[in-house]
Amino acid sequence: MHLFDRHQRDAVDQLTEDFTQNRISRREFMQRALVVGLSASSAASLLAACGGSSSTSTTTSTPTSVDLLNVWGSTELDSFKAVVAPFTSKTGITVNLESTRDLDAVLTTRISGNNPPDIAILPNPAKMQQLASRHKLVSLDNFLDKSTMSSYYTDGWISLGSYNGSLYALFYKAANKGTVWYNPKQFQALGLQKPSTWQDMITLSNQLVSKGKYPWSMGVSSAAASGWPAADWIDEIFLLLNGPDLYDKWVKHQIPWTDPSVKSAFQMFGQIVGGKHYINGAPQSILATGFQPATYLPFNNPPQAYMYYLGDFAAGFITSQFPNAKPGTDYDFFPFPTINSQYQGAVTGGADVVVAFKNNSAVKQLIQYLATPAAQVIWVKRGGFTSPNKQVDLSTYPDPVSKKSAQMLASATITRFGADDLMPTQVETAFWKGTLTYIQDQSQLDSVLSTIESTATQAYQQGG
Repeated sequence: MHLFDRHQRDAVDQLTEDFTQNRISRREFMQRALVVGLSASSAASLLAACGGSSSTSTTTSTPTSVDLLNVWGSTELDSFKAVVAPFTSKTGITVNLESTRDLDAVLTTRISGNNPPDIAILPNPAKMQQLASRHKLVSLDNFLDKSTMSSYYTDGWISLGSYNGSLYALFYKAANKGTVWYNPKQFQALGLQKPSTWQDMITLSNQLVSKGKYPWSMGVSSAAASGWPAADWIDEIFLLLNGPDLYDKWVKHQIPWTDPSVKSAFQMFGQIVGGKHYINGAPQSILATGFQPATYLPFNNPPQAYMYYLGDFAAGFITSQFPNAKPGTDYDFFPFPTINSQYQGAVTGGADVVVAFKNNSAVKQLIQYLATPAAQVIWVKRGGFTSPNKQVDLSTYPDPVSKKSAQMLASATITRFGADDLMPTQVETAFWKGTLTYIQDQSQLDSVLSTIESTATQAYQQGG
């Protein structure tokens, strides 16, 4: 077989890798082989050498299990087990769940060892883009009918899950990240009003301090991913302060991290982190406390704090820890307050991303199932879950708080995916680490931003 140039040689290498790792079918192998310039006989010989056959009638045994790597734990993992239980009951296909908070490192190691999971649940679309560009993923166009997908999801979700015109990601679990959690009973007892502006929130915080109370709970510890809750704060502040256009430029590194707009967002976050008597034990307690345990403080009896910022999935943590708490009475949220009136109501969001590394019948069936409203309603009814599927009716949400959050996300005039989740992985990691340094010592802000900028410059030059 004559390989006439390096480009063809690379294409053939990628083709054989995709086939041997079960990412493409024999038919797709033959089609791609002809596209890169191989003759039919050469393509058939190469296919045979890879352990396949050019005959489309060859059959293989049907897999009876799916290996699924994810970032969920605790109540979230319990809820996903409830989601896949009817799938296993109906199909007989077992879903083996492997959970890790250091998904990037685990996934990288498994891919390098030619042992990727069948499916992974990524915490952001940036990793999907990176893997798709390196031909590590199976296109979901093999599994999901386009008209069906259009009936389930808006064009925005489909576009965000696509790379070079092909769908590679299914957005399964969305999150409204414009939610500040509080205890309505405690607010009422102290005569407190929900703030509508940033200054109102600072005034409220100082009012609580004057009463000898700690206004805020905060925890950013999350194993290898420590710092992401702080990044969520800064993402939300940046969007509400600077608007969607500059936000998009920040994500694309069209402005540097040392830009005043970025610095101002960090400094506003710093008002909360460094507020006198705002957070018990700060800054050390912030760094040492997990984001889930920090959720509990405003709802303890007596309360140990009065406000906590985290995405709407926090509701699942609250109801798990306090099963008798009544939504709207014992726990609720107010929208993240307005900073710049021009961008009032803007909200950041997130979503967990389903991607496939293998192309087989078991993977296909599970992907098809997860895309359906039925597979998402199960978790919706358990709480702590916002569905991006437009066929999931608001009436299925189990309480007024979760319904309000879903409605807020759906009706927001300005929405953006969390900025850090759209950045190259190494930039996101540098951002998270930078927030930890900043929380510890705010005087290091210029150094923190310069360090992230150096990482970003290199990462974007390399194409992420």
